[in-house]
Amino acid sequence: MVFKRLLGALGAGGPSVDTVLAEGPVLPGGTLTGEVRLGGGEARARVEDITLELLARVEAESEEDEHEGVVVFERHHVGGDFTLEAGEERVLPFALAVPWETPTTELYGQSLGIVLGVRTEVALGGARDKGDLDPLVVSALPVQEAVLDAFGRLGWGFRSADLELGRIGGTGQRLPFYQEIELTPPPALAHAVNEVEVTFLASATGAEVVLEADKRGGLLGGGHDALTRFTVAHADVPALDWASEVDGWITHLLEHSSAYGDHGSYYSHADPYGGGHTDHHDHTDHHGHTDHHESRGAGRAVLAGAAGLAVGAAGGLVAAEVIDEAGDWFEGDEGSEDGDEE
Repeated sequence: MVFKRLLGALGAGGPSVDTVLAEGPVLPGGTLTGEVRLGGGEARARVEDITLELLARVEAESEEDEHEGVVVFERHHVGGDFTLEAGEERVLPFALAVPWETPTTELYGQSLGIVLGVRTEVALGGARDKGDLDPLVVSALPVQEAVLDAFGRLGWGFRSADLELGRIGGTGQRLPFYQEIELTPPPALAHAVNEVEVTFLASATGAEVVLEADKRGGLLGGGHDALTRFTVAHADVPALDWASEVDGWITHLLEHSSAYGDHGSYYSHADPYGGGHTDHHDHTDHHGHTDHHESRGAGRAVLAGAAGLAVGAAGGLVAAEVIDEAGDWFEGDEGSEDGDEE
């Protein structure tokens, strides 16, 4: 994956930059490696700084509407403070630590429709020049694969995935947004729930798994959302009977979780243009106890591959639409990116 751009800071005849990423996807908590290759222009130039940025296209809610924006969620200094001679070629390798909460863009090689990118910013000649975007592909961690595979084995299907700007109270969330993977229920539960949204908040030790159910209403009342949270250690992944584990989570979610009229008491959504708020309320069940279940079990989960999670036609269409929109973004259509980052 390569982009090449004539640095506009010095105009025609100025230096050029190629950013080359190592082949293949990366993992959350892993390392993104590659090279920044500089080519000298017609005259020497002072390179003050070279920085890599990781960006995500997210959905944001405000009082007026919902809209999309771009968030820079990681920066990495590659080099700088040197003179690039006319015609000189210089290669700067880099190794960038990928945050543990970086969203998953694919599962078993199939796109989830999440849009992430890598951008190189070069400061020279007293000006900063931002290059084009290179797509960033992130595979799922074993714990994420295990949980989603178990949902698939239990008959749940994939609907869509997106990134929401905001924070989930009562968790260890670090990034300013979170990923929601929307799943449709099996026929046996279709009467009780419209969908379940799964959010993974990974760390070096494990992952918090936040489940939100859009529950159907009964004869005496309308539907509502139910929320619960579980914690799994990376070391426990091979030892768990994941189908039983997730089945227990679903039962707990549908039978025992508190109902919230809106996300405000658990989720906080921020406007990228300002005016957002942060809510730090922890999630509690209907007895007022914090649900921080530490997963334990016996047996061994067997990942079933791409067939484990049923990706329906509707899910494929959603992913294709998002990727088509991202095409212009990766080709340098940065219309509002700069204004959305802060």
